[in-house]
Amino acid sequence: MDADNGLSYRGRLGHRAWWVAAAALIAIIVAGAFSTLPGLLTGPLHREFGWSRGSIGLAASVNMVLYGLTAPFAAALMDRFGIRRVVVVALVVVASGAALTTVMTTAWQFTLYWGMLVGLGTGSMATSFGATVTQRWFVRRRGLVTGVLASGSVFGQMVFLPALSWIVDRHGWRPSLVTLVLAACATAPLMWLVLRDHPADVGREPYGADRHVPAPVPAEGAGRRALAVLRDAARTRPFWLMACAYAVCGASTNGIMWTHFTPAAHDHGMPATTASSLLAAIGVFNVIGTVASGWATDRRDPRRLLAAFFALRGLLLICLPLLMSATVQPSMMAFVVAFGLLDLATVPPVIALCREFHGDDGAVVFGWVSAAHQVGAALAAYGGGAARDASGTYAPVWMALGALCAAASLLSLLVRRPEPDGRTAGPRPAAPARVRLNPRAHDRTSASDRGGDCHGPPSTSEVRGHASRGHRA
Repeated sequence: MDADNGLSYRGRLGHRAWWVAAAALIAIIVAGAFSTLPGLLTGPLHREFGWSRGSIGLAASVNMVLYGLTAPFAAALMDRFGIRRVVVVALVVVASGAALTTVMTTAWQFTLYWGMLVGLGTGSMATSFGATVTQRWFVRRRGLVTGVLASGSVFGQMVFLPALSWIVDRHGWRPSLVTLVLAACATAPLMWLVLRDHPADVGREPYGADRHVPAPVPAEGAGRRALAVLRDAARTRPFWLMACAYAVCGASTNGIMWTHFTPAAHDHGMPATTASSLLAAIGVFNVIGTVASGWATDRRDPRRLLAAFFALRGLLLICLPLLMSATVQPSMMAFVVAFGLLDLATVPPVIALCREFHGDDGAVVFGWVSAAHQVGAALAAYGGGAARDASGTYAPVWMALGALCAAASLLSLLVRRPEPDGRTAGPRPAAPARVRLNPRAHDRTSASDRGGDCHGPPSTSEVRGHASRGHRA
């Protein structure tokens, strides 16, 4: 028997939580594949329809904003209707949006089909979905499972990106969209068969729990709950610090790398297929980095991990313009390895902080923080394309994002640890001096506590004790 949680070795391997986590990982992988496509479509859409990079980037920006804004409401909807129903409907929505994109003829249709429908669907399977699964199904190994599920999005990009790039080069951009439609349609029935909303639904306890945990009562008014959680979280300083830092995270990853890295490399003479392969390689190391970050988050201060990740990422982005060339050099491969390890490494620490500060509402709060992530990504996606159109180069964009990462590193260190009683705002008050009470002072205090009448001036220790209690209040 396992001394930690009372489960046998065979029982731990066969726990239903791991099967649910595996199913969630597949859904996240498929959803992540959709985020790879805007970078591959920029050139073909520009040549076929004559659309500017800015207008194409607008659709990608709308997609990213809705991806982020949908996450907290999707987490609340999972509390109301269940994980399985929400995920299956999301897969149908993304398949519909991608299918309609194949018949578009104007830029506004691209914004509607890809920006809105695909954004809403993929946002429902964002990292807040993984946070919900982890919070319901796991007591132990939460950091590790969070890291694995967070890496699923980039793993999907890694798996689909080379194939989609080859399809775009050989057969055009429409067959690549059909490929994603088929993947989403094939995943939906699998989710219905394997996913379950809570361990109590199958008569099991969460992984690592020593007792049965009843399923929560479905929360009425999912939208109201998401807004109520936002209202409460917005009153705390740590929420805004995490949201601002995570917005920089989105700008420096999804916003610029997954949307503009391939066009930027092509500006230096690198074939689009080669640049896409480099992004896929980043995805390989992204999986390693995110899982390692989850392991470290179980053991280290999440604030310090975030600060280190942002600082290193900023240095890499500042150096990137110097590494661009027509061929893949060893320095570029070093960048791919390092950036891949850091790309999604920020997710487990942020989820841990949201759970630490907000408890059962942590998944919904992380959804709102993820919304800030996607707003930052959208601004970078649109701003990167506009800057390229205006200046003819991406170099100023890399420098600006490197500076923002340095600022995010400092913001991460300003997030205060929560108080033992759950209070999070403001610095921890200084502990009052420990004073030995003399017997006479102790007698007067005891009489006061019993409702007796005390005469004479209070002792110095009583004044200090009263002042410290008033300060804590």
